[in-house]
Amino acid sequence: MLGRTTSYTARGLTTPRPGVFAGRRPRSLLARAFARNSLLRHMDWLLIVVVLGLCAIGTLLVWSATQPSLLAVGQDPRTYLKKQLLNVIIGLVLMAGVSLIDTRQLRSWVPFVYGATVLTLVAVLTPAGSVVNGARAWFSLPGGFQVEPNEFAKVALVLVTAMVFSRAHAAGSGTPRVRSLLIALACAAPLIGLVVIEPALGVALVLVVVTATMIVLSGLRLRVIAVLAAIVAVTIAAAGGLHLLKSYQLTRFTSFLHPSADLAGAGYNAAQAKIAVGSGGMFGQGLFHGQLVAGNFVPSQQTDFIFTVAGEELGFVGTIVIVFLLGVVIVRALRIATRADDLFGLLVASGIAMWFAFQSFVNIGMTIGIMPITGLPLPFVSYGGSAVFADMIAIGLLQSVHRRRTIFE
Repeated sequence: MLGRTTSYTARGLTTPRPGVFAGRRPRSLLARAFARNSLLRHMDWLLIVVVLGLCAIGTLLVWSATQPSLLAVGQDPRTYLKKQLLNVIIGLVLMAGVSLIDTRQLRSWVPFVYGATVLTLVAVLTPAGSVVNGARAWFSLPGGFQVEPNEFAKVALVLVTAMVFSRAHAAGSGTPRVRSLLIALACAAPLIGLVVIEPALGVALVLVVVTATMIVLSGLRLRVIAVLAAIVAVTIAAAGGLHLLKSYQLTRFTSFLHPSADLAGAGYNAAQAKIAVGSGGMFGQGLFHGQLVAGNFVPSQQTDFIFTVAGEELGFVGTIVIVFLLGVVIVRALRIATRADDLFGLLVASGIAMWFAFQSFVNIGMTIGIMPITGLPLPFVSYGGSAVFADMIAIGLLQSVHRRRTIFE
């Protein structure tokens, strides 16, 4: 002991006191959490913070949108607040779970995810599904909760399309061939078709746009893409000429062009939405102080028309903040796509970026009168468990692609 103490002191150091190293354990745990190969270090934290911000804003807007009507009927004014908080918490758990999955392992699970999604879309069309607003698209659960399978069809479509094209690329064929295109379309067709049958045309539009985007980015030859675009154009023209869409569906798509022509019918929602958004001015009337929100003049204001609540209560500044945060999510998704180390990751991230971009544009556009009313929620902001879960799973997929890239840097 003497020798050790002397040599330690001879080096200009003092003898360590008992327990001096014991206090360093928390630091070592923190260092271990952010070690080079740890999960926390390789997460896109800016993306997570922005998503949490959008969820927080959305939860407050849902509370504000539903509180007056619940008070009017003598119910708990925080009912939807509690449900949305639960939705966000479950969504965060799903996001974290998906983030842990390596993209190589994820590819092997895609057929099971796709098959389960198709089965649930078929099941919801049976008497087991519930009809809401003319669409058989929900499973009713105890406690007033509902599950909407078509929201998860977006996730399944992104994964299966990315898997098909990445397998063709990994096989050494270079540019994907027509065979890969036909397989991808054959996989997408049941998802889109079943969603149309419900009918949920807004979700079907998202699926079509995401599929088209991923096909373009897959590396197919331009002439193949041009032929496919011509076929799609002919199909759309035939659908209109053969009157395959129901009259109320056509009215929804066309009423935004002349909303004042039918204020008692299809144009009512569009007109009231624009009034609510415009009444907020620059800084809004204040959270929980919107007069049109309290009067429930805009239908579905906690779901499809949540942006009208933001417009009236938070004003132009508040809506710009929401748009900016959504833009950050989309830009981060595109950044992850450009930095992905394989075609599968590139297509997954690109498909999710287009999903969020198109859905956000349509939702905001229909509240200000530049897009038809299609019944699409605003990502991370609108009320709804299934939508929040699907959005969070998509963020988890982005984190998985990002994590695989950063680990090998």
